[in-house]
Amino acid sequence: MNYFKHSHALVETDNIGADTRIWAFVHILPDAKIGSNCNICDHCFIENNVEIGDNVTIKSGIYIWDGVKIENNAFLGPNVVFTNDLLPRSKKYPEYFLETKVEEGASIGANSVIIAGNVVGRYAMVGAGSVVTKDVPDYTLVYGNPARIKYNICECTEKLTFSTEHIAECHCGKRYFKDKEEKIKQLT
Repeated sequence: MNYFKHSHALVETDNIGADTRIWAFVHILPDAKIGSNCNICDHCFIENNVEIGDNVTIKSGIYIWDGVKIENNAFLGPNVVFTNDLLPRSKKYPEYFLETKVEEGASIGANSVIIAGNVVGRYAMVGAGSVVTKDVPDYTLVYGNPARIKYNICECTEKLTFSTEHIAECHCGKRYFKDKEEKIKQLT
């Protein structure tokens, strides 16, 4: 075993990368895939059709249901809630669960709710207690219920201000371009 598992964790999968840490009262089902160097804190549940990348932090009290994919370097604050069925009924299961994705480097604040079928974009941030009802664009800070765009952010989390040429340069040295559809691309 090339990862740490607390004696009070139930890990049924063999698909766990090196140096991942799994703490007490975590239950991971057999088909889940977990990357390297992750930290999965106490009282979490991870279902079968779940993929978690490398260097992901999953704080306490999070249940990750079928259809959720979390990419590398993402952060999930305590008690983040994922859903995977827009029209749930007891003992009635859909043919498939909607895919929900947290992309590279995204952060989701404590007690936020991510409604099924949405994407939290690259290096986006969702403020604590938010309800995400639609996709969150890359490099964007959202918060509220429903979550609304507040402003664009750098990978380092500083606010970006775009010039009339649609270019923003952060004090950390990274540069960004915003196209006509408001999509942001990192230049350097």
